[in-house]
Amino acid sequence: MHTFVFSSGSGEDSLDRLLPPASAPRRKSATSLSKTEPPLLRTGTRTIYTAGRPPWYDEHGAQSKEAFVIGLCGGSASGKTTVANKIIEALDVPWVVLLSMDSFYKDLSLEEQALAASNDYNFDHPGAFDFELLVSTLRKLKQGKSVKIPVYDFTTHRRQKDWKNVYGASVIIFEGIMAFADKPLLQLLDMKIFVDTDSDIRLVRRLRRDITERRRDMEGVIKQYNKFVKPAFEQYIEPTMRLADIVVPRGGGNMVAIDLIVQHVHSQLEEVTLLASAQQTQTLPQTLSVLECTPQVRGLHTIIRNKETSRDEFIFYSKRLMRLLIEHALTFLPSQPCKVHTPQGYEYQGHRYGGKGITGVSILRAGETMEPALRAVCKDVRIGKILIQTNLDSGEPELHYLRLPKDISEDHVILMDSTVSTGAAAMMAVRVLLDHEVQEEKILLVSLLMAELGVHSVAYAFPKVKIITTGVDKRVDNSLHVIPGIGDFGDRYFGTDVFDKCCDEEDREQRPD
Repeated sequence: MHTFVFSSGSGEDSLDRLLPPASAPRRKSATSLSKTEPPLLRTGTRTIYTAGRPPWYDEHGAQSKEAFVIGLCGGSASGKTTVANKIIEALDVPWVVLLSMDSFYKDLSLEEQALAASNDYNFDHPGAFDFELLVSTLRKLKQGKSVKIPVYDFTTHRRQKDWKNVYGASVIIFEGIMAFADKPLLQLLDMKIFVDTDSDIRLVRRLRRDITERRRDMEGVIKQYNKFVKPAFEQYIEPTMRLADIVVPRGGGNMVAIDLIVQHVHSQLEEVTLLASAQQTQTLPQTLSVLECTPQVRGLHTIIRNKETSRDEFIFYSKRLMRLLIEHALTFLPSQPCKVHTPQGYEYQGHRYGGKGITGVSILRAGETMEPALRAVCKDVRIGKILIQTNLDSGEPELHYLRLPKDISEDHVILMDSTVSTGAAAMMAVRVLLDHEVQEEKILLVSLLMAELGVHSVAYAFPKVKIITTGVDKRVDNSLHVIPGIGDFGDRYFGTDVFDKCCDEEDREQRPD
């Protein structure tokens, strides 16, 4: 039978320099299930809190309580990452970040690299980690800010040039062999879990990992294990088990323990209101502006929504609608009165743009189709690009590419996407702009077509963002398409749907009967 162990908190003197006293107050553990309201939309891979505010904002649009941080400690190859992934899967909440301590190894000098090559460098000592950078990074993530995570190369024993961008989350799972071996780091952890796995199992796993993934020979791995890994576990890691709120024997296979952990996390998230989701309002938000549905606009919608419309006509009439939409969006930019004199010498009371600058940012790829319309009506407008794609494993949006003009923080930003269904990509794009210090009230989200779901999501998350579109449809289907909708705008505009159909036909022709 699987066991679920709460630590007793007995004292150990060998780590007094690093660890808080054993008598420090402990978090009370709970196992009650969360009673939060159900989400508005559920797919096969994830739960989307479509009407709920993203976790880093409160009901007024300001940053809410800090993220919930789970610390996972255990010996090398004890199954910490497996336990972390099982917890993420079972939690089934959006915006979860997995942070590995392995990313924070220090760069080795030439002398240290030579020691590492001969398996004589101790990677299992607290001094091997950059705790200062680690604590700073985790603190920023806990506050909902974006951070850059180093990418450590275990072949060269140095950090790669390009670091990974990570954005704030509602839950952060931090795992590492020294996860409990630093006082400032411990203070950031809301829940501490120790993964306890038999030493023989850990050795076998380490052999398999280091030989296959890190290109090391068996003799060197065993030498390093006996010289550094095993003594470090006994001196630095095993004593920290007393600090854990929960001890999980046998690692990722202990589903009973993982289920209880998930129940506890849910109850804690409920307490800090990170899972609170609001009901959708019946009326559309005041921050939404829909282009007047004149006969011309209705006619353009009729053409581009028609599945029989050719690609040439789809592009032509989409561009017409984009031009009307951009012109409508510009009416929401600030203006100030001014006087000019006409060629006849008369004074004219007019208006001019009252801001510092205008930047257009397109959400690739379909949002890029709106750039020509913006350039046609805004002379010398600056353009930025954001690529956000859905992770096929987690179902969550991820930032893959970002290019923004310098000094964008004072500009009014027109954020462009062809369609908005759930609003997930749009919300991440807005979050990126906010992280670059663009003021929320200076962001205009412009889209040809939106679903009510996406409108409510964006408006609830960012109440100061102006939302501008030519039409709002009622529903989103299980594939997250707007219904009745317009189809996949990018495929129809760039002609990639035809390519996909041809590939499907070729596949069918090659299949044996």
